[in-house]
Amino acid sequence: MDWGNVTAEDLIDALREVDWSSPPRPLPEFFSRFTFPRSYAKWNSRLKCNLYYYRTNYFIMVVVILGLGFLRRPVAILAAMLTALSIAFLNDSFAGTFSEKVTRTVRQFSPHLAAKMRPPLTPVIRGRPSAKRTIHICGRPRWVFVFIFSAVSFILWYVSCGLLTVLWALAIALLATILHASFRTPNLKARLNTFREEFRAVWRNYSEL
Repeated sequence: MDWGNVTAEDLIDALREVDWSSPPRPLPEFFSRFTFPRSYAKWNSRLKCNLYYYRTNYFIMVVVILGLGFLRRPVAILAAMLTALSIAFLNDSFAGTFSEKVTRTVRQFSPHLAAKMRPPLTPVIRGRPSAKRTIHICGRPRWVFVFIFSAVSFILWYVSCGLLTVLWALAIALLATILHASFRTPNLKARLNTFREEFRAVWRNYSEL
């Protein structure tokens, strides 16, 4: 994949659709080799490649930095967890897996309620879905859960008087992510993994036709 030709919108779409269930990359690999990019094009390509390849590491790093900023504020820690969960719901794979696990758990106690939590079927015309599939969580559109969790987390941030602190912690976390993604030299493993996941996405789209 030529990361220089990948737009920011394409990268966001890839991060939203890719499977996030894979474990984070090992720390020796994450902090292995750093070099200064020789040109803007190299930096642009490296930044996008590392953001995609080390996505789980960066997500954990942001959550840890936010948690360290609120060690003495349990309410703020709960707000950070709800914020992280609302962001994770934006990923298609995580939202689908979360909904499936919750539905499976509810089915053990109330099969009737679990049946109502199943997502609606997408109409199929000539062997293909009539429209782009909308992601549902527990039978409701994804945006409902994102809105609820975001609103609750914002209220908890306000109650804990940690809005200014979270802004500083978030700024530090984003700066650390950009610096690491800018100076971490992409290795051959990262490039091969990117090609493999790209092939899986193409094959998955082909099998759905």
